[in-house]
Amino acid sequence: MRAVLHKDRVKVRVVRQDRRGRPEGRVVEIVERPEQPIIGRLLQESGVWLVAPEDKRYGQDVLIPKGATGPAKPGEVVVVELTEPPSLYGQPVGRVKEVLGQVDDPGMEIEIAVRKYGVPHEFSAACIAQARALPDKVRAADRKQRVDLTDVPLVTIDGEDARDFDDAVYCEPARVGRGKGWRLLVAIADVSHYVETGSALDIDAYDRATSVYFPRRVIPMLPEKLSNGLCSLNPEVERLCMVCDMLVTAKGEVHAYQFYPAVMWSHARFTYTEVAAILANTRGPEAVRRKDLVPHLINLHDVYRALLAARGQRGAIDFDTVETQIVCDENGRIEKIVPRVRNDAHRLIEEAMLAANVCSADFIAQSKHPGLYRVHEGPTPEKKEILRNYLRAVGVNLTVSDEPSPGEFQAIAQATKERPDAQQIHSMLLRSMQQAIYTPINSGHFGLAYEAYTHFTSPIRRYPDLLVHRVIKAILAHRKYELPALPTPGEAHAKLARRLASRVPAPTQKPKKASAEQQAWQAAGLHCSANERRADEASRDVEAWLKCKYMREHLGEEYGGVVTAATSFGIFVTLDAMYVEGLVHITELGGEYFKFDEARQELRGERTGIRYAVGSRVRVQVSRVDLDGRKIDFRLVRDGDELLVRAMKDKGAAPGATKTGTRRAVKAPRAEPDVRAPRSPIEAIKASVKKAASKKKSSKRPRR
Repeated sequence: MRAVLHKDRVKVRVVRQDRRGRPEGRVVEIVERPEQPIIGRLLQESGVWLVAPEDKRYGQDVLIPKGATGPAKPGEVVVVELTEPPSLYGQPVGRVKEVLGQVDDPGMEIEIAVRKYGVPHEFSAACIAQARALPDKVRAADRKQRVDLTDVPLVTIDGEDARDFDDAVYCEPARVGRGKGWRLLVAIADVSHYVETGSALDIDAYDRATSVYFPRRVIPMLPEKLSNGLCSLNPEVERLCMVCDMLVTAKGEVHAYQFYPAVMWSHARFTYTEVAAILANTRGPEAVRRKDLVPHLINLHDVYRALLAARGQRGAIDFDTVETQIVCDENGRIEKIVPRVRNDAHRLIEEAMLAANVCSADFIAQSKHPGLYRVHEGPTPEKKEILRNYLRAVGVNLTVSDEPSPGEFQAIAQATKERPDAQQIHSMLLRSMQQAIYTPINSGHFGLAYEAYTHFTSPIRRYPDLLVHRVIKAILAHRKYELPALPTPGEAHAKLARRLASRVPAPTQKPKKASAEQQAWQAAGLHCSANERRADEASRDVEAWLKCKYMREHLGEEYGGVVTAATSFGIFVTLDAMYVEGLVHITELGGEYFKFDEARQELRGERTGIRYAVGSRVRVQVSRVDLDGRKIDFRLVRDGDELLVRAMKDKGAAPGATKTGTRRAVKAPRAEPDVRAPRSPIEAIKASVKKAASKKKSSKRPRR
């Protein structure tokens, strides 16, 4: 392993198996070594310059020759370019390519993350020049062959901190067939009008594939002139848009739809909080300020309830999960971590966007035009078996079939929502599902229970949505949209082409050679899916860094928390007050042997029977924070009383019973001799002093 680095592509020969039957191998050849920068801190030890990588997976420090440090100073975070790879008998050698600054500088965690994950963060000169050449407002020529919707009171509804506005909505009552219903308009920014296929703007947008969101900063897919200006549906200005115009029945079914390019005028910029307040009290102060638009919001709420009822009939999965928001100060330090509360305004916009996405997928499928679908397949056979065993182990009477429907998952969630371990069960249901991807092969969306689904509603921040807009426009113009030529070898597209050869087709399809067009769409889907994962990883990395810095200020403090995961090496606990997750290692659980029960996803003590499962309440102390490794360690202070009571019941003993038959109050499991919580450092010092004193006293006694 001395000659290889993290991310190297290698050829390995299996040489033996270890005691647990796991294969062990030897690296016989380095097939590919990608050109990747290494980020780390510049150090000087005994006159030798070296860089300690921030990503510990590299495993080796990089030597820096004296003349290759540039302007960097000891302790600064730098970007290193390798000049000599590692060998069996020598460390890697490199030169300082870029100086980022001190590790505690504001925003340093973002600068590290974008380079660590290879997130493009600088637009090309050609892209910037093309953006500058665009007009500042809609021109007369842009309005040609577009429907004029400037008199329709379309409005945007977004979060308080939103800067770009992709979508606007409007709803009015309408006759649908012989019954009542609604006409629902979803207007989406027409990015494709300004970002032409193969242009400098398009190349940079494709390379990024998505905007990346960090606390206090966004790395946009498009330059700011487009993302926050010309394409953003800002209030009281004309904007070009693509419209999905739908007729929705009283049962929440889309009876008919049509797509067309239009020009619009946003009549208001609402926030989720404001809309929720208006819907809760149509005579309140918020409603008085927007009295002309209140009837339209009520119509939107009515169509939302119909769409929601249809969602329930369809059996779509809807779990209540807690999302958090990090609130930072001006210096980029965490002030607090708060939960994001979803109200009816969030759900209203969500249902409207889902309806538009389904219509766009149906439009592409009916036209038999290639495009990218958002596909979410059901659980794999292995995950289904794990889920069945788990549900059986925790006493849930329901299970999933060999070909499960989303309704089966939703039925289990509904049946168990009142149980104390509901969070644990819902977590296992979520883990059994696969991740959604972009692909030209439509396999439906399992979680939402749709036969066809795609992304149409966010072309400012997602490249697949931009492609869908182009395809819809091509279909409306009775022509075919063709993807631009593949980038030159070495770029993202060419790298992903190699992965297509090893991709296994779905079991329902006969193996056949894909056409050049199909391969191009597959490569685009893989590229967008991979970059979506990259953006998520970079965002999580920054959030983990910020949380570690935040928790360093709370070392030694105690908090209540909930077990969110159990493993063979310990339990992960999320703090109630801070929504921060950390590990309680198995050695910190007490003085007995704990066994991991994979079926129940819990740790159980052999002597006491005490169990730590997802959803168990515990009290912990912050014991260690590793900023480089993004890890937080907790020490168990006091188990929840219910853990001990349950363990004693399982052992056949009455809670609080003593040897003499009397009862006592159960304060904590540490009262039981077999469950010993580790002592605090002060208690340990006191005990050692007391022990030393007793030894000294006994040594002075005369021998008999």
